[in-house]
Amino acid sequence: RDVAPSRGLGDVYKRQFAGGVYMGNIMDYLDWRGDITFEQSPFNEVDNVILAQLAYVNFRDIIPSPEEKRSITLKEASQMFFDMYTENELKQDKSFISEAPFLMKKAASSKRFGNLILSNYVDTVDETLEKQFGAFHIRISPKHTYVVFRGTDDTLVGWKEDFNMSFIMPVPSQEAAVEYINSTCQYIRGRLYIGGHSKGGNLAIYSAVKCSERVRKKIDCVYNNDGPGFDVNMIKSAKYQAMLPLIKSIVPENSIVGMLLEHDEDYIIVKSSQSGLMQHDAMSWQVLGAFLVKAKKLSAQSRRLNKALSSWINSVDNERREEFVETLFGLLYASGAKNLSDVSADRLRSTREVIRQYAGLDKDSRTLIKNMLLSLTDKISKARFEK
Repeated sequence: RDVAPSRGLGDVYKRQFAGGVYMGNIMDYLDWRGDITFEQSPFNEVDNVILAQLAYVNFRDIIPSPEEKRSITLKEASQMFFDMYTENELKQDKSFISEAPFLMKKAASSKRFGNLILSNYVDTVDETLEKQFGAFHIRISPKHTYVVFRGTDDTLVGWKEDFNMSFIMPVPSQEAAVEYINSTCQYIRGRLYIGGHSKGGNLAIYSAVKCSERVRKKIDCVYNNDGPGFDVNMIKSAKYQAMLPLIKSIVPENSIVGMLLEHDEDYIIVKSSQSGLMQHDAMSWQVLGAFLVKAKKLSAQSRRLNKALSSWINSVDNERREEFVETLFGLLYASGAKNLSDVSADRLRSTREVIRQYAGLDKDSRTLIKNMLLSLTDKISKARFEK
Protein backbone atom coordinates (compact mmCIF):
# COMPACT_ATOMS: atom_id res chain seq x y z
CA ARG A 1 0.00 0.00 0.00
CA ASP A 2 2.80 2.42 -0.78
CA VAL A 3 0.51 4.63 -2.87
CA ALA A 4 -3.09 3.53 -2.48
CA PRO A 5 -5.21 5.75 -0.19
CA SER A 6 -8.45 4.66 1.40
CA ARG A 7 -10.62 6.56 -1.10
CA GLY A 8 -9.22 4.93 -4.25
CA LEU A 9 -6.65 6.08 -6.79
CA GLY A 10 -9.20 7.43 -9.29
CA ASP A 11 -10.16 10.42 -7.14
CA VAL A 12 -6.53 11.02 -6.22
CA TYR A 13 -5.33 11.21 -9.81
CA LYS A 14 -8.22 13.47 -10.79
CA ARG A 15 -7.16 15.95 -8.13
CA GLN A 16 -3.43 15.62 -8.75
CA PHE A 17 -3.57 16.21 -12.46
CA ALA A 18 -6.50 18.64 -12.78
CA GLY A 19 -5.42 21.01 -15.53
CA GLY A 20 -2.23 19.01 -15.93
CA VAL A 21 -0.59 20.97 -13.09
CA TYR A 22 -1.72 20.16 -9.53
CA MET A 23 0.14 17.44 -7.63
CA GLY A 24 -0.82 17.12 -3.91
CA ASN A 25 0.81 18.48 -0.79
CA ILE A 26 1.22 17.18 2.75
CA MET A 27 -2.42 17.96 3.59
CA ASP A 28 -3.49 15.75 0.68
CA TYR A 29 -1.05 13.09 1.88
CA LEU A 30 -3.02 12.92 5.14
CA ASP A 31 -6.20 12.29 3.13
CA TRP A 32 -4.52 9.62 1.00
CA ARG A 33 -2.49 7.78 3.62
CA GLY A 34 -3.85 8.86 6.99
CA ASP A 35 -5.42 5.45 7.58
CA ILE A 36 -2.14 3.58 6.99
CA THR A 37 -0.19 2.87 10.19
CA PHE A 38 3.59 2.94 10.51
CA GLU A 39 3.46 -0.82 11.01
CA GLN A 40 1.86 -1.18 7.57
CA SER A 41 4.13 1.33 5.81
CA PRO A 42 7.40 2.56 7.38
CA PHE A 43 8.32 6.16 8.20
CA ASN A 44 9.20 8.11 5.03
CA GLU A 45 10.42 11.51 3.79
CA VAL A 46 6.89 12.96 3.66
CA ASP A 47 6.20 11.91 7.26
CA ASN A 48 9.39 13.74 8.16
CA VAL A 49 8.14 16.98 6.55
CA ILE A 50 4.85 16.73 8.48
CA LEU A 51 6.60 16.23 11.83
CA ALA A 52 8.99 19.11 11.10
CA GLN A 53 5.98 21.37 10.45
CA LEU A 54 4.34 20.38 13.76
CA ALA A 55 7.21 22.14 15.53
CA TYR A 56 5.69 25.48 14.46
CA VAL A 57 2.57 24.90 16.59
CA ASN A 58 2.59 26.71 19.93
CA PHE A 59 2.38 23.72 22.27
CA ARG A 60 3.29 25.75 25.37
CA ASP A 61 1.41 24.44 28.43
CA ILE A 62 0.25 21.47 26.34
CA ILE A 63 3.20 19.12 25.73
CA PRO A 64 4.97 18.29 29.04
CA SER A 65 8.46 19.70 29.60
CA PRO A 66 11.54 17.51 30.23
CA GLU A 67 11.20 18.15 33.96
CA GLU A 68 7.64 16.81 34.05
CA LYS A 69 8.65 13.38 32.72
CA ARG A 70 5.20 12.86 31.21
CA SER A 71 3.85 12.53 27.67
CA ILE A 72 0.70 13.20 25.67
CA THR A 73 -0.65 11.90 22.36
CA LEU A 74 -0.93 14.16 19.32
CA LYS A 75 -4.71 13.65 19.41
CA GLU A 76 -4.86 14.87 23.03
CA ALA A 77 -2.52 17.79 22.27
CA SER A 78 -4.70 18.87 19.35
CA GLN A 79 -7.86 18.80 21.48
CA MET A 80 -6.18 20.92 24.18
CA PHE A 81 -4.81 23.36 21.59
CA PHE A 82 -8.20 23.99 19.97
CA ASP A 83 -9.78 24.39 23.42
CA MET A 84 -7.30 27.27 23.94
CA TYR A 85 -7.53 28.89 20.48
CA THR A 86 -10.43 29.35 18.09
CA GLU A 87 -10.05 28.77 14.37
CA ASN A 88 -11.04 32.40 13.73
CA GLU A 89 -8.17 33.58 15.95
CA LEU A 90 -5.72 31.33 14.14
CA LYS A 91 -6.88 32.53 10.73
CA GLN A 92 -5.85 36.09 11.66
CA ASP A 93 -2.23 34.95 11.48
CA LYS A 94 -0.80 35.83 8.04
CA SER A 95 2.71 34.48 8.69
CA PHE A 96 4.57 31.70 6.92
CA ILE A 97 3.64 29.19 9.62
CA SER A 98 -0.07 29.96 9.98
CA GLU A 99 -1.19 26.62 8.51
CA ALA A 100 0.72 24.52 11.07
CA PRO A 101 -2.17 24.24 13.60
CA PHE A 102 -4.56 23.07 10.88
CA LEU A 103 -2.01 20.51 9.66
CA MET A 104 -1.69 19.35 13.27
CA LYS A 105 -5.47 19.01 13.63
CA LYS A 106 -5.72 16.94 10.45
CA ALA A 107 -2.77 14.73 11.42
CA ALA A 108 -4.20 14.24 14.93
CA SER A 109 -7.46 12.90 13.51
CA SER A 110 -5.64 10.31 11.38
CA LYS A 111 -4.86 6.73 12.28
CA ARG A 112 -1.23 7.17 11.19
CA PHE A 113 -0.39 10.16 13.39
CA GLY A 114 -3.09 10.50 16.08
CA ASN A 115 -1.43 8.23 18.64
CA LEU A 116 2.11 9.57 18.29
CA ILE A 117 3.49 10.37 21.74
CA LEU A 118 4.81 13.87 22.46
CA SER A 119 7.12 14.90 25.31
CA ASN A 120 10.14 16.99 26.42
CA TYR A 121 8.80 20.33 25.15
CA VAL A 122 11.12 23.35 25.26
CA ASP A 123 10.31 26.83 23.90
CA THR A 124 12.55 29.90 24.32
CA VAL A 125 12.72 33.31 22.63
CA ASP A 126 15.34 35.76 23.94
CA GLU A 127 15.63 39.01 21.97
CA THR A 128 18.64 40.13 24.01
CA LEU A 129 20.60 37.01 23.08
CA GLU A 130 19.00 36.98 19.60
CA LYS A 131 17.97 33.41 20.33
CA GLN A 132 14.88 31.51 19.23
CA PHE A 133 14.77 27.83 20.21
CA GLY A 134 12.11 25.16 20.38
CA ALA A 135 12.17 21.34 20.40
CA PHE A 136 10.27 18.24 21.52
CA HIS A 137 10.17 14.45 21.13
CA ILE A 138 7.72 12.54 18.93
CA ARG A 139 7.59 8.83 19.73
CA ILE A 140 6.68 7.06 16.48
CA SER A 141 6.99 3.50 17.78
CA PRO A 142 8.84 1.60 20.53
CA LYS A 143 11.76 1.46 18.08
CA HIS A 144 11.93 5.08 16.88
CA THR A 145 11.67 8.63 18.25
CA TYR A 146 11.79 11.75 16.07
CA VAL A 147 13.47 14.68 17.85
CA VAL A 148 12.15 17.80 16.12
CA PHE A 149 13.70 21.27 16.29
CA ARG A 150 11.59 24.30 15.48
CA GLY A 151 12.70 26.38 12.54
CA THR A 152 12.61 30.10 12.04
CA ASP A 153 9.18 31.49 12.76
CA ASP A 154 7.85 34.86 11.57
CA THR A 155 9.81 36.95 14.10
CA LEU A 156 12.69 39.08 12.83
CA VAL A 157 14.78 37.96 15.82
CA GLY A 158 14.52 34.38 14.56
CA TRP A 159 15.53 35.33 11.02
CA LYS A 160 18.41 37.47 12.31
CA GLU A 161 19.77 34.47 14.18
CA ASP A 162 19.83 32.57 10.86
CA PHE A 163 21.91 35.30 9.27
CA ASN A 164 24.15 35.54 12.35
CA MET A 165 25.34 32.05 11.43
CA SER A 166 27.43 33.65 8.68
CA PHE A 167 29.81 35.13 11.24
CA ILE A 168 29.04 33.43 14.59
CA MET A 169 29.59 29.74 15.30
CA PRO A 170 27.85 28.53 17.34
CA VAL A 171 24.81 30.78 17.68
CA PRO A 172 22.87 30.42 20.99
CA SER A 173 20.22 28.08 19.53
CA GLN A 174 22.92 25.69 18.25
CA GLU A 175 24.41 25.45 21.74
CA ALA A 176 20.91 24.91 23.14
CA ALA A 177 20.27 22.11 20.60
CA VAL A 178 23.34 20.16 21.70
CA GLU A 179 22.49 20.59 25.37
CA TYR A 180 18.88 19.53 24.68
CA ILE A 181 19.68 16.38 22.75
CA ASN A 182 22.32 15.25 25.24
CA SER A 183 20.04 15.78 28.23
CA THR A 184 16.83 14.30 26.75
CA CYS A 185 18.22 11.46 24.62
CA GLN A 186 20.98 10.04 26.79
CA TYR A 187 18.83 7.27 28.26
CA ILE A 188 16.18 7.04 25.55
CA ARG A 189 15.28 3.58 24.29
CA GLY A 190 15.30 2.72 20.62
CA ARG A 191 16.71 4.61 17.64
CA LEU A 192 16.58 8.31 16.76
CA TYR A 193 15.52 10.42 13.82
CA ILE A 194 16.49 14.06 14.26
CA GLY A 195 14.99 16.74 12.06
CA GLY A 196 13.53 20.16 11.47
CA HIS A 197 12.59 22.73 8.85
CA SER A 198 14.57 25.90 8.08
CA LYS A 199 16.84 26.69 11.05
CA GLY A 200 15.43 23.53 12.65
CA GLY A 201 17.23 21.50 9.96
CA ASN A 202 20.49 23.28 10.75
CA LEU A 203 19.99 22.56 14.47
CA ALA A 204 19.27 18.91 13.71
CA ILE A 205 22.60 18.53 11.90
CA TYR A 206 24.56 20.60 14.42
CA SER A 207 23.21 18.66 17.41
CA ALA A 208 23.84 15.30 15.71
CA VAL A 209 27.44 16.24 14.92
CA LYS A 210 28.22 17.75 18.34
CA CYS A 211 26.27 15.43 20.66
CA SER A 212 27.80 12.85 22.99
CA GLU A 213 29.02 9.55 21.58
CA ARG A 214 26.31 7.74 23.54
CA VAL A 215 23.57 9.68 21.73
CA ARG A 216 25.33 9.67 18.35
CA LYS A 217 25.29 5.86 18.25
CA LYS A 218 21.46 5.89 18.38
CA ILE A 219 20.97 8.12 15.32
CA ASP A 220 19.51 6.50 12.18
CA CYS A 221 18.85 9.62 10.08
CA VAL A 222 19.13 13.42 10.26
CA TYR A 223 16.52 15.32 8.21
CA ASN A 224 17.41 18.83 7.10
CA ASN A 225 14.37 20.41 5.42
CA ASP A 226 15.67 23.53 3.61
CA GLY A 227 17.92 24.59 6.48
CA PRO A 228 21.02 26.83 6.12
CA GLY A 229 24.53 25.36 6.09
CA PHE A 230 27.65 25.98 8.14
CA ASP A 231 31.07 27.57 7.89
CA VAL A 232 33.94 25.77 6.17
CA ASN A 233 35.57 24.64 9.43
CA MET A 234 32.40 22.81 10.49
CA ILE A 235 32.00 21.19 7.07
CA LYS A 236 35.59 19.91 7.07
CA SER A 237 35.52 18.61 10.65
CA ALA A 238 35.92 14.87 11.20
CA LYS A 239 32.66 14.61 13.18
CA TYR A 240 30.66 16.31 10.41
CA GLN A 241 32.17 14.08 7.75
CA ALA A 242 31.40 11.00 9.87
CA MET A 243 27.74 12.08 10.19
CA LEU A 244 27.41 12.88 6.46
CA PRO A 245 26.06 9.46 5.35
CA LEU A 246 23.11 9.85 7.75
CA ILE A 247 22.13 13.39 6.65
CA LYS A 248 19.18 13.73 4.26
CA SER A 249 18.77 17.33 3.03
CA ILE A 250 15.63 18.37 1.15
CA VAL A 251 15.33 21.73 -0.65
CA PRO A 252 12.75 23.25 -3.05
CA GLU A 253 13.69 24.26 -6.62
CA ASN A 254 13.98 27.92 -5.63
CA SER A 255 15.82 27.32 -2.37
CA ILE A 256 17.34 30.42 -0.79
CA VAL A 257 17.49 29.67 2.95
CA GLY A 258 18.65 26.09 2.36
CA MET A 259 21.52 27.24 0.18
CA LEU A 260 22.95 29.76 2.67
CA LEU A 261 26.53 29.11 3.81
CA GLU A 262 28.42 25.90 3.02
CA HIS A 263 27.03 22.41 2.38
CA ASP A 264 28.84 19.16 1.72
CA GLU A 265 25.90 16.76 1.71
CA ASP A 266 23.92 15.75 -1.35
CA TYR A 267 20.41 17.17 -1.38
CA ILE A 268 17.04 16.18 -2.77
CA ILE A 269 15.37 18.91 -4.85
CA VAL A 270 11.56 18.96 -4.69
CA LYS A 271 8.84 20.78 -6.61
CA SER A 272 6.69 23.44 -4.96
CA SER A 273 3.36 25.04 -5.83
CA GLN A 274 4.74 28.41 -4.71
CA SER A 275 7.33 30.70 -6.32
CA GLY A 276 10.45 32.53 -5.16
CA LEU A 277 11.16 32.77 -1.44
CA MET A 278 7.74 31.32 -0.60
CA GLN A 279 8.93 27.89 -1.77
CA HIS A 280 10.63 27.75 1.64
CA ASP A 281 7.14 26.99 3.00
CA ALA A 282 7.10 23.19 3.20
CA MET A 283 3.29 23.23 3.04
CA SER A 284 3.77 24.02 -0.66
CA TRP A 285 6.05 21.06 -1.40
CA GLN A 286 4.45 18.63 -3.84
CA VAL A 287 3.70 15.04 -2.92
CA LEU A 288 2.75 11.93 -4.87
CA GLY A 289 1.89 8.84 -2.85
CA ALA A 290 4.57 8.30 -0.20
CA PHE A 291 7.12 10.50 -1.96
CA LEU A 292 7.99 14.15 -2.51
CA VAL A 293 7.88 15.11 -6.20
CA LYS A 294 11.49 15.53 -7.34
CA ALA A 295 12.97 18.21 -9.59
CA LYS A 296 16.16 17.77 -11.61
CA LYS A 297 17.93 20.96 -10.55
CA LEU A 298 17.64 24.24 -8.68
CA SER A 299 15.96 27.15 -10.48
CA ALA A 300 18.08 29.71 -12.33
CA GLN A 301 16.95 32.38 -9.82
CA SER A 302 18.08 30.25 -6.89
CA ARG A 303 21.44 29.52 -8.49
CA ARG A 304 22.05 33.21 -9.28
CA LEU A 305 21.15 34.55 -5.84
CA ASN A 306 23.01 31.81 -4.01
CA LYS A 307 26.08 32.29 -6.19
CA ALA A 308 26.03 36.02 -5.39
CA LEU A 309 25.58 35.39 -1.66
CA SER A 310 28.29 32.71 -1.52
CA SER A 311 30.70 34.86 -3.52
CA TRP A 312 30.11 37.84 -1.25
CA ILE A 313 30.34 35.83 1.99
CA ASN A 314 33.59 34.17 0.89
CA SER A 315 35.15 37.48 -0.17
CA VAL A 316 34.71 39.39 3.11
CA ASP A 317 35.78 38.83 6.70
CA ASN A 318 33.49 38.23 9.68
CA GLU A 319 33.48 41.93 10.57
CA ARG A 320 32.01 42.85 7.16
CA ARG A 321 29.50 40.01 7.39
CA GLU A 322 28.36 41.23 10.80
CA GLU A 323 28.07 44.79 9.47
CA PHE A 324 25.94 43.54 6.57
CA VAL A 325 23.60 41.54 8.81
CA GLU A 326 23.25 44.37 11.34
CA THR A 327 22.49 46.81 8.52
CA LEU A 328 19.98 44.53 6.78
CA PHE A 329 18.02 43.95 9.97
CA GLY A 330 18.52 47.55 11.06
CA LEU A 331 16.67 48.53 7.90
CA LEU A 332 13.89 46.05 8.60
CA TYR A 333 13.49 47.15 12.23
CA ALA A 334 13.70 50.85 11.23
CA SER A 335 10.67 50.32 9.00
CA GLY A 336 8.65 49.45 12.11
CA ALA A 337 8.43 45.74 11.29
CA LYS A 338 8.56 43.20 14.11
CA ASN A 339 7.78 40.15 12.00
CA LEU A 340 8.80 39.16 8.49
CA SER A 341 5.17 39.36 7.39
CA ASP A 342 5.16 43.06 8.42
CA VAL A 343 7.83 43.89 5.83
CA SER A 344 6.65 45.73 2.73
CA ALA A 345 8.24 47.88 0.01
CA ASP A 346 6.06 50.86 1.04
CA ARG A 347 7.28 50.67 4.65
CA LEU A 348 10.93 50.59 3.54
CA ARG A 349 10.58 53.39 0.99
CA SER A 350 8.79 55.78 3.33
CA THR A 351 11.05 55.54 6.40
CA ARG A 352 13.77 58.19 6.65
CA GLU A 353 15.96 56.09 8.94
CA VAL A 354 15.91 53.25 6.42
CA ILE A 355 16.97 55.58 3.62
CA ARG A 356 19.76 57.09 5.76
CA GLN A 357 21.20 53.70 6.75
CA TYR A 358 21.01 52.39 3.19
CA ALA A 359 22.82 55.43 1.75
CA GLY A 360 25.77 54.84 4.09
CA LEU A 361 26.62 51.40 2.67
CA ASP A 362 29.33 50.62 0.12
CA LYS A 363 28.21 49.81 -3.43
CA ASP A 364 28.52 45.97 -3.16
CA SER A 365 26.60 45.86 0.12
CA ARG A 366 23.90 48.18 -1.25
CA THR A 367 23.44 45.95 -4.30
CA LEU A 368 23.22 42.76 -2.22
CA ILE A 369 20.84 44.29 0.32
CA LYS A 370 18.69 45.77 -2.45
CA ASN A 371 18.32 42.32 -4.06
CA MET A 372 17.53 40.72 -0.70
CA LEU A 373 14.90 43.35 0.16
CA LEU A 374 13.32 43.16 -3.30
CA SER A 375 13.05 39.38 -2.95
CA LEU A 376 11.58 39.63 0.54
CA THR A 377 9.06 42.40 -0.14
CA ASP A 378 7.92 41.03 -3.50
CA LYS A 379 7.39 37.46 -2.37
CA ILE A 380 5.89 38.33 1.00
CA SER A 381 3.46 40.84 -0.51
CA LYS A 382 2.46 38.35 -3.18
CA ALA A 383 1.87 35.61 -0.60
CA ARG A 384 -0.20 37.95 1.59
CA PHE A 385 -2.30 38.99 -1.41
CA GLU A 386 -2.89 35.37 -2.47
CA LYS A 387 -4.09 34.46 1.03
